[in-house]
Amino acid sequence: MKAYKLFKLRADGTLGPLFINRQQVVPIGEWLEAETHPTQGYAVRSGWHCTSQPVAPHLSLKGRVWCEVEISNVTEHVRPASQGGLWFTAGWLRVVRILPTPRLGWPRWPQEVA
Repeated sequence: MKAYKLFKLRADGTLGPLFINRQQVVPIGEWLEAETHPTQGYAVRSGWHCTSQPVAPHLSLKGRVWCEVEISNVTEHVRPASQGGLWFTAGWLRVVRILPTPRLGWPRWPQEVA
C-alpha cells in the first residue's frame, strides 16, 4: 500500500526517523520491519508511522523530507485534520523515493510531481 513518511535528511544524505531510534539509517528500496524502542517522554506506539498524504501540519519541515513509501501489515488511525487526518502504523516499510520539496524550489504534493 502506498503512503507517505516524513524523515530527517542528514548532512551525509541518509534518511532517519524523526523522534524514535534516531540513529537508524533508513535506506531507499529496502523493506524494514518495525521495531519497538521505548523512549523517555514518548508513548510506546509500535510500527512505522505514516500518512495517507504528505501532510502533517503539526510537524516542522526544517531538515526533513517527505518520502513516498510502501507499507504492509497496516492499521489505520483517524487523526484530526490539524495532524494530517488519516495515519497508518505499519509492520513493514520500504522507501520508494524522496519527494521533491518546496525549499528546493520543487512541488510539495505528489499530484504536482510529473
